[in-house]
Amino acid sequence: MNCRRGCGACCIAPSISSPIPGMPHGKPAGMRCAQLTETNTCAIFGRPERPSVCLSLMPSLDMCGTSNEEAFATLTRWEEATVPSRSPCSSVVILL
Repeated sequence: MNCRRGCGACCIAPSISSPIPGMPHGKPAGMRCAQLTETNTCAIFGRPERPSVCLSLMPSLDMCGTSNEEAFATLTRWEEATVPSRSPCSSVVILL
């Protein structure tokens, strides 16, 4: 399967923790990648500065579905399902 031109769901829905040109700390889920053009194509596709996570992402029917909306919904669900849960102790403040 090839990417659907103008989709861009994989450049918006997931978080990316590695540096991206223009986004040195990566990007949170739901934010457009700085390298996503106005036509929803990757400005650094095929270039060495493209993050390895982007290189490893391969379009598939499971991920992309049959429409841009379906791709965005699936990737958003996957992102939400893989967010590390906070430990109950992570929000505890100990006063001495």
